[in-house]
Amino acid sequence: MELSFDVFAILLTFAPFAAAALAPLVSRETGPAAGWIMAIIPAGLFAAFLSLTDEAAAGQTVRVAIDWVPALGLNLSLRIDGLSLCFALLITGIGAIIILYASRYLAGDARRGRFLAVMFLFMGAMLGLVLADSMVALFAFWELTSVTSFLLIGFDRERVEARRAAFQALVVTGIGGLALLAGGVLLHLATGSWDLGRLAAFAGPLSQDAALPWITIFIVLAAFTKSAQLPFHFWLPNAMEAPVPVSAYLHSATMVQGGVYLLARMSPVIGGSQLWTILLTLFGGATLLWGALVALRQTDLKQMLAQTTLASLGLMVLLLGIGGAGAAMAVAGYLVAHALYKAALFLIAGSIETSTGTRDITALGGLRDAMTISFISAALAALSMFGLPPFLGWLAKEEIYSAAGAIGPIAMAALVLGNALLAAIALSLLIRPFFGPLKPTPQAPAEAPFSRWLGPALFGLLGFSVVFSVAGLGEVLLAPFAASVTGSAVESHLALTLDPSGLPFWLTILTWLIAGLLFWQADTVRAALIAAERRLVWSWDRGFDQAYFALVRFAALVTRLLHHGRLELYVGTLFAMLALILLVPLATMSGWPALPAWPSLRLYEWAVVAMGIVGIVMVVIARSRLFAIVALGVQGLAVALLFLLFGAPDLGFTQLMVEILSVVILTLVMTRLRLSANDPRPYEDLARDGSLALVCGGGVTLLLLKILEAPFNHRLGDFFAQNSVPLAHGRNIVNVILVDFRGLDTLGEIAVVMTAGIAILALIRRQPKPVVPAKTRRAPRKSAEAPA
Repeated sequence: MELSFDVFAILLTFAPFAAAALAPLVSRETGPAAGWIMAIIPAGLFAAFLSLTDEAAAGQTVRVAIDWVPALGLNLSLRIDGLSLCFALLITGIGAIIILYASRYLAGDARRGRFLAVMFLFMGAMLGLVLADSMVALFAFWELTSVTSFLLIGFDRERVEARRAAFQALVVTGIGGLALLAGGVLLHLATGSWDLGRLAAFAGPLSQDAALPWITIFIVLAAFTKSAQLPFHFWLPNAMEAPVPVSAYLHSATMVQGGVYLLARMSPVIGGSQLWTILLTLFGGATLLWGALVALRQTDLKQMLAQTTLASLGLMVLLLGIGGAGAAMAVAGYLVAHALYKAALFLIAGSIETSTGTRDITALGGLRDAMTISFISAALAALSMFGLPPFLGWLAKEEIYSAAGAIGPIAMAALVLGNALLAAIALSLLIRPFFGPLKPTPQAPAEAPFSRWLGPALFGLLGFSVVFSVAGLGEVLLAPFAASVTGSAVESHLALTLDPSGLPFWLTILTWLIAGLLFWQADTVRAALIAAERRLVWSWDRGFDQAYFALVRFAALVTRLLHHGRLELYVGTLFAMLALILLVPLATMSGWPALPAWPSLRLYEWAVVAMGIVGIVMVVIARSRLFAIVALGVQGLAVALLFLLFGAPDLGFTQLMVEILSVVILTLVMTRLRLSANDPRPYEDLARDGSLALVCGGGVTLLLLKILEAPFNHRLGDFFAQNSVPLAHGRNIVNVILVDFRGLDTLGEIAVVMTAGIAILALIRRQPKPVVPAKTRRAPRKSAEAPA
């Protein structure tokens, strides 16, 4: 069933862009209250999306389509179902808190208004991405997220590290954007539709299509770059150069989840194939283990959280590769749990840094008394990350192990080890900064202001409050999400029960035991990982730099080879390519044209032809520039007379005016530029250029003769003859074509001529100043008081 409420859906999607336009003004005029005022917009969007949960739970879809390019069948389509609704709630709900936090975080910074504006643009791009029901709109919003994240990551543009991280993120995700474009075009060619909601109907025929492997590769490549899967993972930790609010938003609910969303959205269309399963399980599992191990090696709070985001993204990709209703429910539960605890922990890390002056976990300790509210919030978030009942993270982990029962032992081992590593890091994030004796820090620790601890506390409580509505969460949010991923209805079975007879229970116990062991030996494991890293002489991050500098050197080589600054070689290359384009197809494809019959012309017509031939010969044999210009005018006059004789007086008059102006302007330019009267050229240049001119002229002639052999098609002429008066109110068809039917083309030609005229005028007016000979310069007069 589809509900139609166009205006409401449009407002939901584009409200953040309106907020972006207002943010600088509101920030400047309202000062400290700017965050509270601007947070109303995403909070209102969250409430609006929340009102649609009943429809999503009932399997209904809210869809609106606006004609975009009807001639090409393109619509701006928006779709709200269980999958997009879950993402939209996270984007707007967490976004409201992030806006509030960011306003306080950048208090006193003159750039706060600009920062909030870009944050709202980023929010709008992500919201458009998850709501888009057209592949074209999805691609547009996908690229907009890359551009806005570039601006946010490089916000501190004075720092080299921030600029490099922003550039790296833009390049890697830009590669994914090109892959998404290729995959979307192939999908359209295979199905004939741009609408994502209708592609699932083509899943059967598409499974037999020869293009399916390429579609799968391109879609997976786009998702892997956006969600930082191996080997494209390196940009995400470097993105920690962004301010804390950006990191919290980007890692919890927005850009890095875009790839997961794309894979989930395309699962009913291209999921289930062997290639799909292999790619997602292999690279997802590898990213899970890589991110968790590297996180255990870090001591910087933000880097630890960034690497765990890598691992969590890999976990969700692995589950999507497994497929099925259970895996879809696990992805939904883990997505929500991860968004809540990761946003809370990032914001707490920012509060710790501004409060103590450091993010080094080895230099922190005993903060629970000085930052009590932050400690409680961190405890709620970390315990959910650890997977302790009754937190949402535990429910998600139970769903993961329930869905993974049918996979092989290697994938199961990767899941258990990855979850254990994440749980060990959760313990480190909770215990090391807040427990033990208070360690000296660069600043005396103090609790964060209300607007900065409100978000972490709220997120932590939401991860715990699931205990009061487990069944409702599953039925209203997670099951509709899973149904959109699988393409069929999914029953929710979430419950706060411990079943010692089931495999998930014992896998959870094993996960906790390994996590406790890893936390106990965290320093030893970290030292071993650091030692192993020092032995490596290459990394993916260094490989990006090497590839980038190799590309720059290659571009410089190509520039030196092609852009050498010699105009004669540019023109010669251009006409040589023109000759190949004209002659090669005639020789290899369509064949040479037959020679035309000798024309029967009147005496004055032969005279005009003879005038044109004489003009061409005069141009070739001319020894002075002025003579060549006049000869060129003679040849042009012959062309104007031909137009006149064959019934085109308008074109003849235009040609005559052009030739007169050309002769006059070229003569004036030659005199003002003070060029030499003659243009001596060596014979080898004359032979080369003459041969090239003859070949190009012969190619054009042969092509025209070949065209004349085909039957004349009257459709275009009949169209202009029939529509010139009704549509353009003109009886002169040539004028109507120039002014109305191809008016923009004519305007472009006029603009080109004007630009060329301005350039010529500027060139003529650049007269070098006369140099005064040394002998005529007057010597300075000596002062009478100067010593002899």
